[in-house]
Amino acid sequence: MNKSSILIDVFTDDNRVPDSIQWSATDTSAENAQKAKAMMIAFWDGAEKAALRIDLWTKDMMVDEMADFFYQTLMTMADTYGRATKYQDQVEEMKSFAKGFYEKFRARQLKENKAD
Repeated sequence: MNKSSILIDVFTDDNRVPDSIQWSATDTSAENAQKAKAMMIAFWDGAEKAALRIDLWTKDMMVDEMADFFYQTLMTMADTYGRATKYQDQVEEMKSFAKGFYEKFRARQLKENKAD
């Protein structure tokens, strides 16, 4: 059996707010730790039938970056769900939701920018 490891380092300020996030993995070609502004990790606890999550973002993560991050995460979650289930109708429904979510965000940004 092979073992792969993912190491995540979160650096915080005095108030324990994340300043930076770095990660590295054993099965990657990257030699140095990779920087990230946000992360979402979910584990499935089969015994408890519950999702365990860790969501962190750095204080310099911008709102538009968060919207992009959520949009891309929702789209890739839909793809993963499709590979696991082959339920293409639900994949399309999830992607439609993600697109609508992102369109609403962009409209809000335009409205707020015009108000400034």
